[in-house]
Amino acid sequence: MSPSKDSGSDQRTVGTSRRSDARRNHERVVAAAVEIFREYGTQASVPQIAARAQVGKATVYRSFPAKEDLLEAITGLSLERLEQHTASALREADPYEAFHLYVLELFDALARDRLLAERLADATSPAAASVLETLVRAMERARAAEKLREDVTEMDLRVVLCGTALQLVRLAERDPATWRRYGDMVLAALRR
Repeated sequence: MSPSKDSGSDQRTVGTSRRSDARRNHERVVAAAVEIFREYGTQASVPQIAARAQVGKATVYRSFPAKEDLLEAITGLSLERLEQHTASALREADPYEAFHLYVLELFDALARDRLLAERLADATSPAAASVLETLVRAMERARAAEKLREDVTEMDLRVVLCGTALQLVRLAERDPATWRRYGDMVLAALRR
């Protein structure tokens, strides 16, 4: 074999190896970020994530140039997980039951995911807009079925539901039973 073929073969092997390492590191960063953000919310730091992933900060920044990029990516994963968990609730034939189950599933998810809870409480967050859009549609169907107060509005839903979530986050409450209790209270406040 000529030297040029050997070096080309070595470069492909090194390149493939680097891509594999980069992929593995990216997956480790994402897995670590999910855990850290669920626990600490937006207060989590890139060094915490890098340490949990067992990589350097530069490795995190290669995939996510800014912390906000990482927050958005992990929020997107949390929303996907939420949509999977709440899909069956939204298929309920009874509009109030769909709304009721969705709210309880939402509170259950928020109890376990501080980042999602913080994002939902932030009115400017795209995550909040996505979840609230679903909530408002479910609320309007339940109200049309005369199961919710006829005067309940999107603003009421935001204040009562998001306000409750925000306070539970600020109090660092993590017990799903406590979150469910407050979910029941939110539902009682809106019920006809």
